[in-house]
Amino acid sequence: MRVCEQLKPKKVFEYFEDLCQIPHGSGNTREISNYCAAFAKSHGLRYIQDEDNNVIIFKDGSKGYEASEPVIIQGHLDMVCEKENGVDIDFEKDGLKLLIDGDFLKAEGTTLGGDDGIAVAYALAILDDDSLEHPPLEIVLTVDEEIGLLGAESIDLSMLKGKKLLNIDSEEEGIFLTSCAGGLGAVCELPVTRVEQEGVCYELKVTGLQGGHSGAEIHKERGNAIVLMGRVLQSLNGEVPFAIEELEGGLKDNAIPRETTAVIVLPSKEQEQELYARLDTLEQKLKKEYHTSDPDICIQCRKLGEGKKQVLHSSSATKALFFLRNMPNGIQHMSMDIEGLVETSLNAGIMKLSDQAFTVSFSVRSSVTSRKYELTDRLAFLIEFLGGSISVNGDYPAWEYKQESKIRNLMAEVYRDLFKKEAKFEAIHAGLECGILSGKIEDLDCISFGPDLMDIHTPKERLNISSAERVWNLIIEFLKRSQ
Repeated sequence: MRVCEQLKPKKVFEYFEDLCQIPHGSGNTREISNYCAAFAKSHGLRYIQDEDNNVIIFKDGSKGYEASEPVIIQGHLDMVCEKENGVDIDFEKDGLKLLIDGDFLKAEGTTLGGDDGIAVAYALAILDDDSLEHPPLEIVLTVDEEIGLLGAESIDLSMLKGKKLLNIDSEEEGIFLTSCAGGLGAVCELPVTRVEQEGVCYELKVTGLQGGHSGAEIHKERGNAIVLMGRVLQSLNGEVPFAIEELEGGLKDNAIPRETTAVIVLPSKEQEQELYARLDTLEQKLKKEYHTSDPDICIQCRKLGEGKKQVLHSSSATKALFFLRNMPNGIQHMSMDIEGLVETSLNAGIMKLSDQAFTVSFSVRSSVTSRKYELTDRLAFLIEFLGGSISVNGDYPAWEYKQESKIRNLMAEVYRDLFKKEAKFEAIHAGLECGILSGKIEDLDCISFGPDLMDIHTPKERLNISSAERVWNLIIEFLKRSQ
C-alpha cells in the first residue's frame, strides 16, 4: 500500500507521493518536468515545456465558465535537498521515503519537498477532476526557484491571458502574502596558496544546529554554522598553532547552514590538550548563547592521524579567517513601515575551500532595492580589499503591494465564508516568484498562500495533512466563484 493511500484529498496526495518518488532538487528537474508534460499529454491538455524544464498546462473553463477570465495557478517544481547525518540517499537518483506521524506527512531523514510539491500536486489534481467548476486555467510550473527564481526569470508567459495569479508557495494556512522582498545570490571568492606542512590532523565540526529558511526564519536568530566556524578558528588563533587544510559547510545559499567542517594541522601532539580545552570552553559559551534557538549546538573534534599535508599559507589562512569574522550576516535592517518585518538581510549559506580558492556564497534579500545593492557592495568591498572577487547571480525584484486587488478581496470573502474567521494579509521577507511574474504580465493581480508547512529546507520539514485538505477546499471554492 502507498503511504498516502488513505489521506484526503485523495488525488492531491496521490500526485504528491508520485512527485516524491522523482528526484527533483534544484538543477535536476528534467524528470519531474517530463512527468508533468506526460500528465498533460495523457489528459488531452495543451501544454508547453521549454528548454529550461518550465511547464505550462492549459485547461478550458468548465460548463458555464467558458468565457470567464482565466486564473493562473503557479508553483515551482524544484525542492531543497537536505538530509540528516548518516542518511543514505542520492538526491540525484533516489526518491524520498515518506512517513505519516499523526497529522503530519514527513520524509525519513530528509526534506519533504512540500515546498513546493504541494502546489504541483494541487494543480494536477485540479486538472484531473472534470467535475470541478472553474474558469479557464493556466497552470505555470517553474524550475530552480530555490536557487534564485531562475525558471520564473526565463519562462515566456506572453501566451497567457489570465491577470489573476494564485501562487501556492507559502507555509502558513490563513496567512495570505501580498508582497515580498527582492534578492540575489552573491559568491565571494578569495584566491589562496598552499604549502606543505607535517603534523597531526584534527577534524573540527560545528553541528547540532536547527538551520532553516534564510528568508522565512532569518529573524529567529538561529546559529549559522559557517559564521560559528570562523569563531571556532579564531578562538584557537594565537593560542594553539594550527594550519588549515579543509573548510566546508552548508548546501544551499538560501538555507541557514546546520553544519560545517574544518580539518586543521597542529605541529605536534603537545598542543592537543590545549586544543580540546579551548574547544570545550567555547562550546559551553555557545550552548549558553544559543540555548533557546539551538539547544543541541556542539563542537566536535576528532584526531585523524599524522602526516604531511597541503595546508593554507599563513597569509591565505589569515585572509580567510578575517573574512569569516567580518562578513555581514543575518538581519541588517527591520522595516519601519510594517512592524516585525525584516527589511534587509543576508545569509552565508555555502562555504568551500579548494586548492586555488576559498569561497562563501550568500543569499541577499531586501524589500528596498537600493539596500539590496548597498549590502552587496559591502561584501564586494570586503572581499576585494582582501584580494578576492565577487559575482552576482539570480537577481530578482521585490513584489510590491497592490493597493486595489480583486483577487485579495475574493479570497478574503471565500476564506470568511468557509472558516468563519478573517484571513490575514501580510508581507514576507522570503523571495517569491510573484515579483518576476508581475514584471512579465501587465496588471497582474497576485496572492500567495498554502497549507501549514513546518521547518522547510530542513530534514524536520513536515506538512500538516488536515491543513492541506482545508486549503484544497479553499482553492476549489475560489475557482468556483471566479466566474
